[in-house]
Amino acid sequence: MSRRRPILAILVGLAGSAVLSQALQAPKPAPKAGTAKPAAPTPAEPPVAAGTEAVVETAKGSFTIRLLPDVAPEHVRHFVQVAKAGGYDGTTFHRIIAGGIIQGGDPLSKDPAKAAQYGTGGLGLLKAEFSDLPFARGVVAAARRPSSKDSGGSQFFICLREQPSLAGQYTIFGEVASGMDVVDQISLTPVDGDKAKERVEMKVTIRPPAPVAP
Repeated sequence: MSRRRPILAILVGLAGSAVLSQALQAPKPAPKAGTAKPAAPTPAEPPVAAGTEAVVETAKGSFTIRLLPDVAPEHVRHFVQVAKAGGYDGTTFHRIIAGGIIQGGDPLSKDPAKAAQYGTGGLGLLKAEFSDLPFARGVVAAARRPSSKDSGGSQFFICLREQPSLAGQYTIFGEVASGMDVVDQISLTPVDGDKAKERVEMKVTIRPPAPVAP
């Protein structure tokens, strides 16, 4: 009996090894039908070319913003993405400070029923990109939440006059290249405090830089 146990153990061990070998060599089961493959990574959005402009159309006329990707690349990239997706179309210039600024671009302002919330939407998306550019008349800068300098987003404002006190507080990402008289007309919209009492809706179209002559 003492000699049978080792032989039996060896046979069992060989059988186990054969099973393990078959398991290792067996093909892996094919994935079930309908199993989704991992999504390919989304390619990074290319940088915005210098010379790109945004044409802003309103019922009071149109004006053109020259974007400054070399000054605030992330803010310009976000502005262009929102504009190309139609995100600014139908928004209003909801905030006006006479002789100071006009402000718009809040996605909530597409809905007149959300007037009480105007100024709160589309923020908290971008970190500040401060520069040494002066806050001169016609400068376009990102609005933000009062509580954080790193809370820019889709809203923007345009300076009606030079405002040096804003330096180091807001990110400049563009300047009005033409149509500043239209910006002045928008600034005359009646207000209640600093809230516009009339809707001045916009439509924004991105215009690529003009080709360079050879």
